[in-house]
Amino acid sequence: MSQLSLFEADEYYEFPEELLEYTRDFLTEQIASELFDQLITTTPWKQNIQKMYDKMVVTPRLTAWFGDSSKIYHLGNNDFQVNEWSLELIDLKEKIERFSGNEFNSVLLNLYRDGNDSVAWHRDKESELGNRPVIASVSLGQVRNFDFRKVNDHHKKYSIALEHGSLLIMKGDLQVNWEHRIAKSVKNMKPRINLTFRLIREL
Repeated sequence: MSQLSLFEADEYYEFPEELLEYTRDFLTEQIASELFDQLITTTPWKQNIQKMYDKMVVTPRLTAWFGDSSKIYHLGNNDFQVNEWSLELIDLKEKIERFSGNEFNSVLLNLYRDGNDSVAWHRDKESELGNRPVIASVSLGQVRNFDFRKVNDHHKKYSIALEHGSLLIMKGDLQVNWEHRIAKSVKNMKPRINLTFRLIREL
């Protein structure tokens, strides 16, 4: 069975393919760069306020939802207005569906403007995503480290550098047993766009 190798310092760990599948050159350099340039200028980016640890905080990144129809998505304790699919996002969704054999009806776009933008440790385990959700993540622009840690053992923490044009598929029990994040960085970071395709179910 092929496995994805992750490195952190002198540690080495192999994630089995039933949890993670990483494809470095899912999009060509030209296609990835053209899509990045278009999305960063045409996407209706918003900065949200959400509840974390009993406090209302401003999210340190910009976001936008796209989906099958213009409506409100209810995920966890938050509501999100959905934008209609653009032709470019539909094409990318269908490409991922053909590649992975999975179906998606929405995508969350995150814009990390620089090293100060981040997403805290979390699991995508909302009931609207169902059990053992499959989430397909495309990265464009600046390479950022994607960290994982075991829910019941925070000493088990690993990272993978998500490259421009890459595809990371999270599946199986990953959202049950592992948390993930994009940490802040003191390094000079250029903008990065991350697109996470999901299947959201009506409850």
